[in-house]
Amino acid sequence: MKKSLLVNNIFVVAAATLFGFSRTAGSFEMIMLGRLLMGISAGVSMNIQPMYLGESAPKEQRGTVAMTSAIFTALGIVMGQVVGLRELLGGPQAWPLLLASCLVPGVLQLASLPLLPESPRYLLIDRGDSATCLAALQRLRGTTEVMVELAELEEERTACQGGRARRPWELFQDGALRRQVISLVVLGSAMELCGNDSIYAYASSVFLEAGIPQEKVQYAIVGTGCCELLTAFISCVVIERVGRRVLLMGGYCLMTCWGSVFTVALCLQSSFPWMPYLAMSCIFAFILSFGIGPAGVTGILATELFDQKARPAAYMVCGAIMWTMLFLVGLGFPFLMEGLSHFLYVPFLGVCVCGAIYTAFFLPETKGKTFLEISEELHRLNFPGQSQGPAWKGPEVIRSTEL
Repeated sequence: MKKSLLVNNIFVVAAATLFGFSRTAGSFEMIMLGRLLMGISAGVSMNIQPMYLGESAPKEQRGTVAMTSAIFTALGIVMGQVVGLRELLGGPQAWPLLLASCLVPGVLQLASLPLLPESPRYLLIDRGDSATCLAALQRLRGTTEVMVELAELEEERTACQGGRARRPWELFQDGALRRQVISLVVLGSAMELCGNDSIYAYASSVFLEAGIPQEKVQYAIVGTGCCELLTAFISCVVIERVGRRVLLMGGYCLMTCWGSVFTVALCLQSSFPWMPYLAMSCIFAFILSFGIGPAGVTGILATELFDQKARPAAYMVCGAIMWTMLFLVGLGFPFLMEGLSHFLYVPFLGVCVCGAIYTAFFLPETKGKTFLEISEELHRLNFPGQSQGPAWKGPEVIRSTEL
């Protein structure tokens, strides 16, 4: 996984080069190609990075460590909004530098990632390298007392022994993965269809209706990104205390509440002079609610719900679903605005309600559990008539008696 992240930075360097020289060359094709390469890089890194962090973290801190991906995603949004201000790199002369600024995190990762160890689970279960796995564990934990955790990894290795890495389409054919796949599809789709990305697009017009001058709207937009960053940080702190399900349910319920108030405010904004201010407040509250749960917790589901052999394929499925849904929302949002007018957020509210209901009744809690314990619980949920855990997948044991 570490090598994949390193190689992925080639796309970043290539894209930054295209962006930086696009104006000199007078070629918009260079910008389009650079955007394509950055999209590939983002898709790869947003799948591999949470998997690497989740597999490398101890079970007591797995949620906190994996949630750092959401923190730095929100931080990237804020930094993009800040450097995109007209006073910095958002002017007509500096936009090539704004686009090429993606080179900075790429270079930082190229310089720092070789200093980090590979995922211990990958080393032991996929490569069978016990010595390197032990060294990686000791380096990550900062102590030589890792035998208990190593024994847990050995148990997980035994459970996965004899199997091979799953392909994405095989996940939909395996009854033992039914609950995991449904959870991934439902909650991954809900994250992109809940309306958070659309509310960013709608924010500028709401801020203008509230009386914010055109030249000051960009600063209010920065405030929306800061809201998501704040709640992502809070979720990272409390996720191991309250659990994944509470954050997801709470986030979707609050989004339903604030989205409903936002719809009412849009309908009545011409009747009361203070309604635009209420709509503006709902935008900030909606983004805060999104950052509490769905923004970070959804990204770690594939890590915790699937075993080592199915996890990479699960991330491929999750990434494909989320990016496809994001594309459909971006494509269909203008038509929703035109067709539904002030009620354009009603479909998104339905998605939030469905996300909260599914989390409450069908998503198991994974806080503080090993991957093997999670697999056994999901096996019981997928096969309620069976009391034992997953079947042994190791070499067949042959016993014979000769008289």
